[in-house]
Amino acid sequence: MKRKIINDPVFGFINIPDDFIYNIIQHPYLQRLNRIKQLGLAAFVYPGAQHTRFHHSIGAMFLMDEALKTLKEKGHEITADEWDSSLAAILMHDIGHGPFSHVLEHALVTDIHHETISYLMMEQMNRELDGKLKTAIDIFTDNYPKRFLHQLVSGQLDVDRLDYLRRDSFFTGVVEGNIGSARIIKMLDIKDDKIVVESKGINSIENFLMSRRLMYWQVYLHKTAMAAEKMLINTLKRAQELSIDGEKLFASPALSYFLSKKTYIEDFENNGEGLRRFIELDDNDIWSALKVWTNHKDTVLSILSNGMINRKLFKIEITENAVDENRIDLFLDKFVKRYSLSPHEASYFISSDIITTDMYNEKDDSIDILYKDGTIKDISKASDMLNIELLSKKVVKHYFAYLRD
Repeated sequence: MKRKIINDPVFGFINIPDDFIYNIIQHPYLQRLNRIKQLGLAAFVYPGAQHTRFHHSIGAMFLMDEALKTLKEKGHEITADEWDSSLAAILMHDIGHGPFSHVLEHALVTDIHHETISYLMMEQMNRELDGKLKTAIDIFTDNYPKRFLHQLVSGQLDVDRLDYLRRDSFFTGVVEGNIGSARIIKMLDIKDDKIVVESKGINSIENFLMSRRLMYWQVYLHKTAMAAEKMLINTLKRAQELSIDGEKLFASPALSYFLSKKTYIEDFENNGEGLRRFIELDDNDIWSALKVWTNHKDTVLSILSNGMINRKLFKIEITENAVDENRIDLFLDKFVKRYSLSPHEASYFISSDIITTDMYNEKDDSIDILYKDGTIKDISKASDMLNIELLSKKVVKHYFAYLRD
């Protein structure tokens, strides 16, 4: 094939190595990611966060290629098929994401996880490509004998995280997330079929874990972005309720399908209609519907849609303790009276639950540090600077979001 390169603002020129990888990048499932923003609604807070899941997938592929080069230089055997399949697996790892990341999982497609949808879409692509993706799917699902390849796709220190922390930091302007991905990759090695990090890379790992924590609270769980997400979830739930009750709402055929019924895993299996419709969905379906719904006669739907379009987002309070039920009732009562709604309708103007972070859990998949004498220590024991126990503590906070006056 003619040499193809992509100019990436984060990593510079990225080489597409061969036709096999080029054909995956050109596939409609990958191209759909051009129409889904990586950070969902975070652009309400960080206007620069306009990058897409496609951007991220290409960056992760570049880092996978760099990681494999490092491991090969250190004497580990990686065949041409394993190499290409690892690049393919990381390129496809996000194809099952819906519009606005996890919003659909909380609103319309509640019975099925995005990773399952990714897997079903990979299986469909594999059929179209005459079984050429079998090794890639085995790596993705951790069914391949060399398990370190799966760790690079999905683990505590995978190339997915190494890309999105760098990329999200770059596009939001939140400098705390800027990790030394190149140095971390140069420090990787393999011991007993597991990815390990050479001991001289320990500071880069400490920085990576700190950056991840800071990015969670400053970007991924930023309260305004969360308020927007809760508002969108309630908008879509209201639209679905109206549709199931027989209201004909403006929506693309793909969105109509999910508004008009509850979907289950069986709708997605064997290239079922659920999967086919899901593949047609992207951010544009939601935005175009919201624009029209701002003028809908249903008070709840029009107020929420207008809030999303014109950035009149829920006000949100994040606290250590659960919100008092009496306070929720007071707000409900206020909305019932102000908008002449039933308590059920008014409940769409409120959202309360918990948010949690799970930063580093050595039980899941430890980050192992390799010393010159061949011994291995978990980062939580090896680091003298960081209290990893503190870093890995599950943080649980409560939020209460409601329509502004």
